[in-house]
Amino acid sequence: MCARLHGYAGGRIRDDSDERMPPPRAVGIVDVMNVTTTTPTIAAGRAPADARVIRLHLPARVRKLVLLVHLAAAGVWLGLDLVLGILVLTALGADPTAAAAAAASLAAVATWPLVIVGVVTLVSGVLLGLGSKYGLVRYWWVLAKLAINLVLVTLVVLVLWPGMTAIGEAGRAALESGDTPVVGATLVFPPVVSSTVVIVAMTLSVFKPWGRVRRSR
Repeated sequence: MCARLHGYAGGRIRDDSDERMPPPRAVGIVDVMNVTTTTPTIAAGRAPADARVIRLHLPARVRKLVLLVHLAAAGVWLGLDLVLGILVLTALGADPTAAAAAAASLAAVATWPLVIVGVVTLVSGVLLGLGSKYGLVRYWWVLAKLAINLVLVTLVVLVLWPGMTAIGEAGRAALESGDTPVVGATLVFPPVVSSTVVIVAMTLSVFKPWGRVRRSR
């Protein structure tokens, strides 16, 4: 080692390796700032996707109660569709008196009872979505159930209610006159379609298919 020493350079011993090694740099304030600014940060005005999701805090007992109401309302809805189908078949194929009585009873089933259970199902479903990780627009199966509920309630209010009211009036008139009420065969479609769609919505709740909704960034 002594053979490699050549003298002093700036108050320190210099050897042959100094020519191949860069002089050490002193770490200053600028270097510290450069290091600290390379850490990941969230851009101003932007937040994680989960932070923008509206969540409703529901205690466990309240959530179970809302879930019970939701299931009960959906079951009543399906039961009303079944009763509606039986009344329609009776109005189409029974004797004049029974057909008139069935037609007169249609308005009592297919109007405000269906609207009430539809709204209760919708409201309770929204509360369950906001109070859980699924939300309302984060999963395809939740969106599908929400769309089904909204469409069915709208159809009941705008289409089924006026039609069933008119048929009910015709049924009461037929009871008084003893005639057979005129009921179109297309009346079988509302209970069949409604009950099928409600069963589909129940199936979506159980199996939860299709995964999450992918949002564009």
